[in-house]
Amino acid sequence: MKLHGILLLFLYAVNGFSQTAEEQVLFVKSRLDSIETFQADIKLHVDISFIKMPDKEALAVFKKGEDLAINSEDFVLIPKRGLDLSFSELFEYPFMVVDRGEVEGQSTSLLAISILPSDNKADFSVANLHIDTQKQRITWAEINTKKDGAYTLRLTYPDSQAILPTKLDVSFEMDRIRIPLNFAGSDVSIDRKEIREADQKTGKIRLALEYRSIEKTQ
Repeated sequence: MKLHGILLLFLYAVNGFSQTAEEQVLFVKSRLDSIETFQADIKLHVDISFIKMPDKEALAVFKKGEDLAINSEDFVLIPKRGLDLSFSELFEYPFMVVDRGEVEGQSTSLLAISILPSDNKADFSVANLHIDTQKQRITWAEINTKKDGAYTLRLTYPDSQAILPTKLDVSFEMDRIRIPLNFAGSDVSIDRKEIREADQKTGKIRLALEYRSIEKTQ
């Protein structure tokens, strides 16, 4: 009977129900911090009404403590914001966690939380996240930056153990991230009249990632 009770408590904790929102965030952070390097081939699809661009390919190279590098032989419309798969900017300075309760995900309940930096050096003002408490990973994020507007991420993972997504949908404010469209290639068509007339210039990109290598700490 005693052993049965211990087992129930263990399963209760594993499923995340006994952990506070802050503990859930710290566990996810620990998993992300374990990633030392990765390389991934990226296929990119642009979904912006005033930009016509064929799908592109690039190589993403990540090293812990450094910005994600995107290498391509062609013009690739990728904003730097939204591609921090380690979410390092959220945890660079001290922060507070606010529990927003549960929300329904596609196949399970998710924990909604807000991260508020307690240091003015942080580049963002608030980040709203949905965390899969069973798989201990972020499935959705809305990050409000101080200089580059707000952007949202939807992350899709290949299996129940993965911490890095294989599909990433990024929405962002075009006029705030200053993409150098003047350097677009000959296969990119830009409707500048629509850009001028649009009330809100929003952009969406979809990324499919195929990892060449992932190195983690043991």
